[in-house]
Amino acid sequence: MVIMLSLSCCVSAARVVAATGAGAERHPVILIPGAGGNQLEARLTEDYKPSSLVCRVWPLVRGRGGWFRLWFDPSVLLAPLTRCFAERMMLHYDADADDFRNAPGVETRVSDFGSTSTLRYLDPRLKFLTGYMNTLASTLEKEAGYEEGHDLFGAPNDFRYGLAGPGHPSRVGSEYLHRLRLLVESACAANGGRPAILVAHSLGGLFALQLLARRPPQWRASHVARLVTLSAPWGGSVQEMLTFASGNTLGVPLVDASLIRDEQRASESNLWLLPAPRVFGNTTLVTSRGHNTSYSAKNMTRFLRDIGFEEGVEPYRSRIRPLVEVLPEPGVPVTCLVGTGVDTVESLVYGDGGFDEGPEEVVYGDGDGTVNLASLVGPIKAWADSPAQVVEVVELPGVSHSGILNDKSALRQIIRVVDSINLNATSYQTS
Repeated sequence: MVIMLSLSCCVSAARVVAATGAGAERHPVILIPGAGGNQLEARLTEDYKPSSLVCRVWPLVRGRGGWFRLWFDPSVLLAPLTRCFAERMMLHYDADADDFRNAPGVETRVSDFGSTSTLRYLDPRLKFLTGYMNTLASTLEKEAGYEEGHDLFGAPNDFRYGLAGPGHPSRVGSEYLHRLRLLVESACAANGGRPAILVAHSLGGLFALQLLARRPPQWRASHVARLVTLSAPWGGSVQEMLTFASGNTLGVPLVDASLIRDEQRASESNLWLLPAPRVFGNTTLVTSRGHNTSYSAKNMTRFLRDIGFEEGVEPYRSRIRPLVEVLPEPGVPVTCLVGTGVDTVESLVYGDGGFDEGPEEVVYGDGDGTVNLASLVGPIKAWADSPAQVVEVVELPGVSHSGILNDKSALRQIIRVVDSINLNATSYQTS
């Protein structure tokens, strides 16, 4: 069952006020960030082979055990340090192990799992510039009575890694799903057995869906009340083809796309976010005059070869393609908040100079500025024929992919959903 809502019919709706305070019966909320949506730490071992003296000594100040914040640090904006950042963020596909690994000599970790601390701000020293989920977390605290560590939790992850199709290992991604499952179970147990509300942004929605799809129905029913997704790229994004072809600075000034392209290509999660054939079909997404050919989602392996990323062909073909062929049902009620009416890359045209020079022409279509509308509303087509699957789609005109985390209309919708679930919990407990 699919419920379509639009901004005009939603924002004026009366808010359901949930009980707050010591006697409140709230379902725990777990925030799941998207790509680049939480801090990531690293340390270097003797196996690290820096490309320059600068990379050998930077950063000058490191924490206990040699750990330092790899993402986000403003030093990435300076060209010599951009190169250091890129080589430390780089992943490598190990064909023998059929899995992705960190660069040699680089160890990484995600700190404070279970807390929202590392996903509120990407750099706590630059809160006014690097806020991510803080507005959302603060709104839940102020307007719905949530309390950090009691019924409000965060699930940060190493967003460079992804998952793979059946029969293929994905150690880091699978370990994340394991930790996320344990967090859900512990949050439920600490809150009277009430099932959790998962609120996931962007790539986090794909991880949340895979968690649910890989758990039995009994577990889903008893542990998850609803999945709320914000800007989830269910079928990938055409913009990812720009990222792979010529690099993407995402509008960040001073950064040279050529310095980060190899690192972006090496990201397992970026492969996951390439346009899915089941959504984009044979539609031409990229045209290359230099190669005298065009590319669709259905000939992605040829695209990867022609841009010079041969090492990405096999992991995409064997690991990613089977993963994105089907969008599994989550088996719990879902609310999808999607931004619309924002210019979003729909197709790219490259000239005779090849992919290194960037596109000569960019055609824009509907979406949230990052993810195409066809991908954002993917669940409608995938789950519409299932009478047991409840899907509510809320369209937010003019709201961008990241702006949805701070947009007042989006926040009102999240509070509406959370309050309605909590009101039912309170009514049930007092009836």
